Amino acid sequence: MEFTARTAIALLLSLAVSSSFLCGSVQGGRHHHHGKHAKHSSAHPPSAHAPGPASGRRHARPVSPPAPPPSSGSGGYPTPGGAAPEPAPAPAAAAAGGTVYDVVKGFGAVGDGLTDDTGAIKTAWDTACQDDGASVVLAAAGYSFLVHTTVFTGPCQGSVTIQLDGTIVAPSDPDMWPANSKRNWLLFYQAHGMSLRGAGLIDGKGQKWWDLPCKSHKGQGGSSGHGASCDSPVALRFFMTNNVTVQGLKVQNSPEFHIRFDSCRGVVASGLSISSPALSPNTDGIHVENTQDVLITNTAVSNGDDCVSIGAGTLNMHVENVTCGPGGHGISIGSLGKQGSRACVANVTVRNAVIRHSDNGVRIKTWQGGSGAVSSVSFQNVRMDAVRNPIIIDQYYCLSKSCENATSAVFVSGVSYAGIRGTYDPRTPPIHFGCSDAVPCTNITLSDVELLPASGETIDDPFCWNVYGSTATPTVPPVPCLIEGVPRNLDDNSSLKCY
Repeated sequence: MEFTARTAIALLLSLAVSSSFLCGSVQGGRHHHHGKHAKHSSAHPPSAHAPGPASGRRHARPVSPPAPPPSSGSGGYPTPGGAAPEPAPAPAAAAAGGTVYDVVKGFGAVGDGLTDDTGAIKTAWDTACQDDGASVVLAAAGYSFLVHTTVFTGPCQGSVTIQLDGTIVAPSDPDMWPANSKRNWLLFYQAHGMSLRGAGLIDGKGQKWWDLPCKSHKGQGGSSGHGASCDSPVALRFFMTNNVTVQGLKVQNSPEFHIRFDSCRGVVASGLSISSPALSPNTDGIHVENTQDVLITNTAVSNGDDCVSIGAGTLNMHVENVTCGPGGHGISIGSLGKQGSRACVANVTVRNAVIRHSDNGVRIKTWQGGSGAVSSVSFQNVRMDAVRNPIIIDQYYCLSKSCENATSAVFVSGVSYAGIRGTYDPRTPPIHFGCSDAVPCTNITLSDVELLPASGETIDDPFCWNVYGSTATPTVPPVPCLIEGVPRNLDDNSSLKCY
């Protein structure tokens, strides 16, 4: 059965979940050969280079946070490659009477990979957006569409699906980009209820961006370019777009983040394949911030930075059947609290994942001097394959040698690790809890943790600093350094509370 946002809703409601992913399904059947241009949507988009909201932005508390969705199978570990993309939907809309807007046949796109097809695809979107029924913008297989930086603006009159079975490519030379439009490539703004799906490819042509002199390249044992001083575009950005589905596509070689959800509510990302070279800087697979009610499933990521990165303002997020690596930095919450900012993240579940040959496994990283909280986080059934730092909380995150100690920090509490098994790179300890001097980590629990060195016979001791918690079962290696009980005076600090 085709995976849609409504399928996700049904699964969630079966568990009595009150928060839902309300992405409408899209239908249609007849092709529309466009004869004249329709009016554009009246909403005013940000410029394609508009920055996201401040990292300290907070959302109102939902009436009732959702429980995690059910597991997708046996409840065991997925095998490497087991999170390969699921079959994409058929290119034609369902037989319920919707309209298909073919960008080649109806809007003059050439699709040779050399001719600029930006105007044709943008006009097809604007026309479909004015259709008050279910509509499909079709970019068919066998074509390669060169598209420059573009904003696809809503709200739309009906539900719009972009059915991509061909290829969309970006201009490969950074000099071909407008000087003031280098932060986003394909930006969807207030395009509520939309879907982007198919068996096609989105190619960001990032190599020349990664080679810019201003980039901090990742060397052997070094760190990637979060500190780079020059802007590079995100391949796919969804900004203030609610109830969105992204399904089945391949996304590769983005100059920076591959997919970013920012200030959205109700996100389903499923069956995706995301790839870039292991040394490509700042090429996070899927980044989420200031967004709530997120489901990411059945996706494979191999890249140069975080596989999935979870930023400030993320609430109610479920990640399942995701394969990370080889390469990259694993699944990360953060970094949070940079430059004294307030950051809140809550109700995050990562389940049935595989992380292979990555610099980190499951990580929480915060800067000193911030405020806010990370709470109610669960990592379940995650298999590690030769991973450095399989389990890590780092509250001393710093990209230079000039970071100083601070008297405040993001409060990390209520984090559980269950069924974390596999092998680790013995260059670093398998478990690292480096919590703030000023604000200790609390209620950290471990069960069924078994991590063995990928080579050699020595099992390293874990590292603990100012961390309170317990082990529910024996662990390998043992973690005797957790402090029992609860520290004093934390309940009196309002800066540590978010939701």
